[in-house]
Amino acid sequence: MSYYKKMTGKKVFLSPVSANDKTVESYTKWLNDRAVTDNLATSHYQNSSFSEKKWIESELENGGCQYSIVTLEDNRLVGHVGLEELCHINRVATVGIFIGESEDRGKGYGGEALKLMLEYCFGVLNLNNVMLKVLPFNKTAKALYEKLGFREFGRRRGAYYLNNLYHDIIHMDITREEWYKNGSD
Repeated sequence: MSYYKKMTGKKVFLSPVSANDKTVESYTKWLNDRAVTDNLATSHYQNSSFSEKKWIESELENGGCQYSIVTLEDNRLVGHVGLEELCHINRVATVGIFIGESEDRGKGYGGEALKLMLEYCFGVLNLNNVMLKVLPFNKTAKALYEKLGFREFGRRRGAYYLNNLYHDIIHMDITREEWYKNGSD
């Protein structure tokens, strides 16, 4: 399985997402795992290998900024980070990220991948604002985002239904100026 080092950190690198069978199989597995999807607010979606492959192919055809997170140590796919709602006129985007396997969480892979993506957003794509969404019960992710310089700018109250409860969706963002002042290493 070949990955390409588009952006490289100390633990991981970001490789343009590929519609190969191994990637599609991993993504499909992860995006049907409630431990992943509950935190992404996507537990109500059904993901098949067919739909996942179609999504990846569509992103590739449309020039999407979607990347596999791969470990430097053993060239292993561990997650995904990508941009949605990318608008070069307004210089904004929404970032999303997940680490697939529970044993790969808490090792710094996600934080490093997000740093690489933010540097790409601000230093290469010339964006001015990057936002993300997080759920209040995903305290680890929210703490990471705050550590990187993201700030809460609003909530969509009761907008996510899960396990017989309505949860807020927290909207957070970071500007180019804030990244280079505080978040960038």
